[in-house]
Amino acid sequence: MAANANAPLGPLQAYAKPISVLLNRQYFVALSLALSLPASQGSAADHCGKPATPIAEIQGREDTSPLVGERVTVEGILTFDARSDGGFGGFYLQQADGETDNNPETSEALFVFTRKKTGAPGKRLRVTGTVKEFHGLTELTNIQSITSCDSAPLPQAQPLTLLWPRALESLENMRIQVPKPLTVIDSWNLTRFGELALAASDQVVPTEYMEPGPEVIQIADRSRHQRVLLDDGRSVRYPNPVPWPAGGLSDENTVRSGDKVLGLAGVLDYRFGAWRIQPEEAPVFESVNRRPSAPQRPAEPHLRIMTMNLQNYFNGDGKGGDFPTSRGAATYAAQKIQHRRLAEALQRPDPDILAVTELENDGYSETSAIAQLAGALGPEWTFVATPGADGHDQIRTGLLYRQDRIVAEAQPVRLNTGPFSTSGRPPVAQTFRPEGQRLAIQVVVPHLKSKSCQGATAANRDRSDGQGCYAERRTEAAHALAKWVKQLPQVPDLAGTLITGDLNSYFREAPLQVLQQAGFTSMVHHFYPCTAQQCTHYTYRYKGEKGSLDYALASRQLKPRIINATTWSINADEPAPLYYKNNLPGTTESLWRSSDHNPVITDIRL
Repeated sequence: MAANANAPLGPLQAYAKPISVLLNRQYFVALSLALSLPASQGSAADHCGKPATPIAEIQGREDTSPLVGERVTVEGILTFDARSDGGFGGFYLQQADGETDNNPETSEALFVFTRKKTGAPGKRLRVTGTVKEFHGLTELTNIQSITSCDSAPLPQAQPLTLLWPRALESLENMRIQVPKPLTVIDSWNLTRFGELALAASDQVVPTEYMEPGPEVIQIADRSRHQRVLLDDGRSVRYPNPVPWPAGGLSDENTVRSGDKVLGLAGVLDYRFGAWRIQPEEAPVFESVNRRPSAPQRPAEPHLRIMTMNLQNYFNGDGKGGDFPTSRGAATYAAQKIQHRRLAEALQRPDPDILAVTELENDGYSETSAIAQLAGALGPEWTFVATPGADGHDQIRTGLLYRQDRIVAEAQPVRLNTGPFSTSGRPPVAQTFRPEGQRLAIQVVVPHLKSKSCQGATAANRDRSDGQGCYAERRTEAAHALAKWVKQLPQVPDLAGTLITGDLNSYFREAPLQVLQQAGFTSMVHHFYPCTAQQCTHYTYRYKGEKGSLDYALASRQLKPRIINATTWSINADEPAPLYYKNNLPGTTESLWRSSDHNPVITDIRL
């Protein structure tokens, strides 16, 4: 079967089971039932123990069976039954131990596509049908007869030690057991299809630790081919209950990316464009990536700035109407949940200043998104207003601060020239001075163009270097940002500048290099550098890889005053289904998965 022939999937399709495949499969089920003969219980041609085609001969050594289109008779043991409602419409048949070809390069099992009810796990069956490759899966279809022989021990489960396509191919449809723990790296399809993506260890975005280029693409491709899905043995959408972890997903019963899966055993399957394990029993989940407490504030005098992408915080008309919103909540009830959860997340670390992105661009009245967010945080909170300068995008950047602790000095300004003159989200800059302190700090909040390829043309198309689409536009914006910050008016006793926000770029990509050359240092990476093997602080996960899109960049003058800069892992590792739109049990007031980005928290000695 040709696992490598599948085209890359989009962000909402990763690991998905396409509906067209499901519909085609239903059609073939109906056709098979209509055309095939009733299950035989022992005609002369189907006597158990008569000569049969070895399954290894059907599988062969290549990706595609050498016997495609031929009618064959096989005899083996039913190991996993997927003929129940919502199943795959068939069962897995494996050659008995002692009857194999002893060639580790050939699989000893295949999928039998049929709704005929003959047999159960542990039964020896004799099956006649036609060999077919169905979207990369070797199977028997158009089943003519199934003869039930006798009970037999299940074939011994083979150890699965390598998650490489060639190693997986040789075990296709066979019983396997995974001797070492695997790491959960993605849960996007957990509620949609009952799937979790697993790998030998956590995977880091290559441009987080190396410069963009062809080698980055090769590394990312290798990572994608060293994964397997933990599946639920079904082809239905939105299974209820959610199968993993056992007992159903909720705020209190969850699995985070980075957690371990132990005792995994079942049938190694390939369908819907991905390798997957259909477990015989529920595996054990080990919570090694536990939910962290908010970072403690330092004992010495300091200023705390918290930066967070709000994942489209829109509030309709501010009075409970105008839902669904264009980019946020679909209903007022969902928006209230989002509102409460964000307020809890933003308050827990006790910040002095909040730098936020993906905030609705709807002015500064009492019904605006920023005003209602400030109201949720408490009467001591207020916000920076730049009416008429926020640009034309649906979202903007924003600054909120504790007016009982902090004074906003001079007028806030936004960058509305160059790349931000007609498009994008204009960065905002404001100078703050803690009450009773001599030194002030300048805070700049950008939000650069995303990596989405929608509308990308010419130089903004994907360069196949790991940076995604619109790398050119983000780089131009970084140059403009660096130039603008140098030209901003300076107040007396300025300790330095902190550029903090969502740059939609990983650490070694061009925009970060531009800002680094301009004298700005990513303080999270300064304290906690990432490598391919270890990356403990990051703000985002995408298609099973982790890295940082959100930053706290200190100027040369400010850098010595940074006590610490850290990420707080409350969002990116949590299952996507826990976010506010799903409202699963126990999540109404939870800060976990209040957004899709982890916040960055920076403590500054003033």
